[in-house]
Parts: sequence; C-alpha cells; structure tokens
Amino acid sequence: MTDRTLPASTPAEQGVDAQGVHAFLDGLEADPGIEPHSLMILRHGRLVASGWWAPYTARRPHLLYSLSKSFTATAAALAKAEGLIDFDAPVLSYFPEFEADITDPRSRAMLVRHVASMASGHESETVDEAFGTDPAEPVRGFLLQPPGRDPGTVFAYNQPCTYTLGAIVQRVTGESLTDYLRPRLFDPLGIGGTTWQRDRTGREIGFSGLYAATDAVARLGQLYLDDGVRQGRRLLPEGWAARASRPHIPTAGAMREEDRKDWDRGYGHQFWISRHGFRGDGAYGQFCLVLPEQDAVIAATTATERMQEYLELVWRHLLPAFRPAPLTGREEADAALRERLGSLALPSADGSPAPPQGAREWSDAVFTPEGGVCADQPKLTEARVTADAGGWTLRLTEDGDVLGARCDGPGWTVTERPVPVAVSGGWGDGGTFSADVVFLETPHRLRVLCSLTDGTFRAHWLTRPLHPWPLRKLGAPGGSARPRTERPQEGP
Repeated sequence: MTDRTLPASTPAEQGVDAQGVHAFLDGLEADPGIEPHSLMILRHGRLVASGWWAPYTARRPHLLYSLSKSFTATAAALAKAEGLIDFDAPVLSYFPEFEADITDPRSRAMLVRHVASMASGHESETVDEAFGTDPAEPVRGFLLQPPGRDPGTVFAYNQPCTYTLGAIVQRVTGESLTDYLRPRLFDPLGIGGTTWQRDRTGREIGFSGLYAATDAVARLGQLYLDDGVRQGRRLLPEGWAARASRPHIPTAGAMREEDRKDWDRGYGHQFWISRHGFRGDGAYGQFCLVLPEQDAVIAATTATERMQEYLELVWRHLLPAFRPAPLTGREEADAALRERLGSLALPSADGSPAPPQGAREWSDAVFTPEGGVCADQPKLTEARVTADAGGWTLRLTEDGDVLGARCDGPGWTVTERPVPVAVSGGWGDGGTFSADVVFLETPHRLRVLCSLTDGTFRAHWLTRPLHPWPLRKLGAPGGSARPRTERPQEGP
C-alpha cells in the first residue's frame, strides 16, 4: 500500500528561503484580482510549504477545469504503454462506425498525436460546433468540422481535441477515465477520492470537469518531475514525461523572446511550456507547475482571471527562493512561515446580523429580482433572508429549487447540502443586505445584494462558472451534486 502522506521537510532543509514564500504570499494577497485558495510547494520530493485559505480546506476537492487535460493525457500514455493506443494511428480508426460520414481528407488524416497536442488543423475552438452538430456523439460532431489546415501544422486550443483523446481511452479500455486511472495512477500515488463530470454519452469529458484535492495536483507534478517513477516503481512509460513536456506545436507567431508570455512558448501533450519548466493549468488559476531546473513542484487552486500575473509572482518571488543548497540558521523564519500558512483565510464580507433599528420587519423578507428579472446567470427568481438563533439564513430560488446557506455570525459559515458553500455578510446601512456565497468545490463566488427599502435583490458572479449549471450542481458529481448531463463548454 502506498503511503498517502507526502514526505515533509522544513523549507531551509531543502534550500527554500522562507522569505521568498512570504513575499509570494504578500503578492497574492495584495492583488485584488487574485483570490488564492490553496498552495503546495515541493522541493527535492519533499513538501516544504502548504496552506489553504479558509473556508477552503485541504481535503475538499476543487474543480480543476482544464488542468483535467493533463490527467487525460496521462491516461492516454498508460493506454499506449499497454498497447491499446497508437499515437500515430488515425483518430477515425478508433471510431470505424463514422467511416462513411467523415469524408473531409484532413479529418481523415487526423492522428491521435495531433489531438494530444492541440494540432488537429482547426484554427479556432470548435466545442460549440462539435457538441451542437451531434450532441449524442461529440466525437463524430468534431470530425465533421473540416480543419482549415493540415493536421500537425497549426495550434488551436480546442476542447474537442482532448475530449476525443479521452473518448479513445474510454473506448479501448472499456472504463471511465477515473476507473482506469485509479489502480494505475491514483492509488499508487496515494491520491484520494476524485470525481469527473460526464456528458450525455456517459463519458467523463476529459478536457475539464475533474474534481480533486490540491494534493492530487502536487503528486501528479512530482511524478512528472521524477520521469514517471514513484518510490522506485515506474508508473508512466519511460520517456513519456519528457515527450509530454516538450513543445510539439508552436503557440505564438514570431516575436521577441522578451515579449513572449507563458502561453506563447509551445504546447506538449496536454501540458503548456512555461518560461520556466512546464505546467498543466485550468481556468481561473488551477496550476500544476513543474520546474525541473529547480527540482520543484508548485500546485495551486485559485480564483482569478489574471493567470499570467499569478505566474509573474511565481517567477518574481518563488523562483529566487529556490537555493542550490540547504540553508542554516533559518528556524525562526521557517516557524513564522508555518504559522502563517496555518492561519490563511479569505476576508469575509462585512455586515450586522440585523438591519438598523427602525427598519421594517425583515425576517423571512422576500426579495424579487431588480427590474423584474435576473437576466444574468444564475437565473434567480427569489431571495429570502430569515432570522435564526444567533444568525440568519439566505435562501435563493432558481427554477423552483432552493439553495439555503446559513450564517452564524462574523466570518464564514459552511453549509454542506445540497452543495458545499460558505457564506458571510449581513446588514449594512440603509436596510441593505449583502452576502457572499462561496461554492467550495469550485473557484466561484456569488455576491447577493438585497434592498429592504424596495424589496429587490441583485446577484452577480465574482468569477463566472464556465458551464451554466444550476447552483445546486456547483459541486463535485457523485458527492453532494448529481452527475452532469448538460453539454459541457469551456474556453481556453
């Protein structure tokens, strides 16, 4: 049985300057456009720093968005090692029932390695076209979109490429990605529970939708850093880590080296090439950074649209913190960092448990959408605030379903059902109620503003979900939320 505890060390013992980690944390927390949720730093195979910003916690899974792609590619590598997939075979050869339908020569020439490296020949995203053309079989819908260029000649970040790669794995193995990876990757690495969203075909979608703890991201990164070997046992095919992490297709046109950002340096097999090392990443800042020159891995979950700025903070503060030898006399600095990491928390929304004296009766007050309709997602029809012993409960109605979230006072209060959320807030001046609702298995936070004066409310996302699911389904499938059947969508 694999030890599920990552070997730990002090930063100084592994040559990591705690002051550099402090500076990185300072940078994250000073940037209003970055909301950090978790951070794990491994050096020389040892966990030297880890922390979660409350109300996020270590064991709770987090939606990884496109970081899921790196796990899908890993499943494809394992299937290749078992002789089930040939990266030089045409994609169509794995779906012979589409043979008569797919007549475009470029679609017929598309190889597995092309979809693995986002080089299908398409020049833009085709997810809407693929799923719209054939919702019952998106692979067929994808192959019916004629590539504008020969496969292997142009890069386009294209969700159906990864979807197709994952579909091939699930077809040749007869298992879901999760079930296939469990004995071959997850269990040997000591990765706990994971869940993956499915589409109406029953497939796990591959390009997004994996829910896993930050620990799983760190362990995957360490495995790639160690060339696929874990505790002396080879889990990935020899040479696969190098193959996956080298650029197979350029991702930017001609430009000066100093002008190239971290998305302009090439794409491997479902990994991006970075200014330093390589990475898997997902929307809103889900990161698996692998830094071979520093012998380090950084795993993080975040809510930000400024992903490049997050990476700039890594390069500015963490990279110089990795020193070539152990550091001495740093016990106090390491202890201070450990204390800080153990007390991380997101600022909660302010508010009083009741409105100012003289306000009209508010407990169980019903609020309707401002302007008569909540045009934005989520399409809420009603908000209700009810007084409880020592706190209040906010109830949001969407398509007849009610999501309730209780607040016990200052700070965050967690409610687990029907989906894990944390809420904070309260009443301000003028009979205005404000609450932030954090969906704890995602990067998403909803802000609700209610006016007791006119009985209306507004709701808006601070980070908008890429999939327009109901609030009650913004959680890991198979847990507090049900498996998905909606058509998945995701942007680069």
